Parts: sequence; C-alpha cells; structure tokens
Amino acid sequence: METEKLSFIQGKALKLLEQLSPDAVPRWGKMNAQQMVEHLNDFFRVSILEIQYPLVTPEEQLPKYKAFLESDKEFRENTQAPETIVGAEPSPVLYGSLEEAIAHLNSTVEKFNSFFSNGTAVKTLHPVFGDLDFREWIRLHHKHLSHHLRQFGLIA
Repeated sequence: METEKLSFIQGKALKLLEQLSPDAVPRWGKMNAQQMVEHLNDFFRVSILEIQYPLVTPEEQLPKYKAFLESDKEFRENTQAPETIVGAEPSPVLYGSLEEAIAHLNSTVEKFNSFFSNGTAVKTLHPVFGDLDFREWIRLHHKHLSHHLRQFGLIA
C-alpha cells in the first residue's frame, strides 16, 4: 500500500493548505486559492462517487495514463483537466471562505478513507485515468495535491 503517500494526503498536505492565504497568488494557472481547494475537494468526491463524469480518454490510451500514474513523474505546470470536465474558466467558489473550503476538503478526505476501508479492491471511475482502485487513487491524489501545493508555493 502507498502508506507514505496516504500519510502525506491525510496530514502534511492538509496542514500546508491551512497555511494558505485567501489572497495567495498562484505561480501559474487561473484559479485563486479557494477555487484550487474546492477543485481538490471535487476530485476527492469523484473518487468516492459523489461526483461522476464519463470517461473522456479513449480506451486505447488508458495504458499510457496508467503508466504515468505508476511513475514518479509530476504533473507539469499548467496541466489542465479536459474542459468538458472542469470548464474553460475556474468554477465560482461554493463556500463562504477559504477556511470553510479547507474544512470541507478535510471532511471529504476522511470520507475517502472510509469509502475504501471496507474494500480497497473497489474501483471508481476517474474521467481521464479510467477505473482506479484505492492504491491508484492514493497515487493520483498525491500527485494532484502536490501539483497544487507547488502551484501556490507551499512546497518546492
């Protein structure tokens, strides 16, 4: 199991986000700090079937995406999810403050752990990477969180 990555997701990453200022300026991209946290929350919700999107990656390309997932490669700066999933512009914020958005993300991470606690072999659909089990979701969430922590200068 990806114990170190899961520990990072549950602990360090969430603690780093708590240091984020609402007016923090990203090093790249269009999202502000709160939009980024809400975006992270949305993709944890995808992993536990609270939000569902259709698969947008052609089946024959999935092995390439899975190889990236299994690698130590990071998402590049300005990597964007397909517009059919996230839109061309950042979504308007849903919550009243950055602190509230972080609290929702914390809660959703707890739900993520609970969702897979009874069956780590369960697979749920990511619209780009295909069906992922708990270990694969941990790898993806780790890459995704790290990408956005770098975006806002919270990690190197």
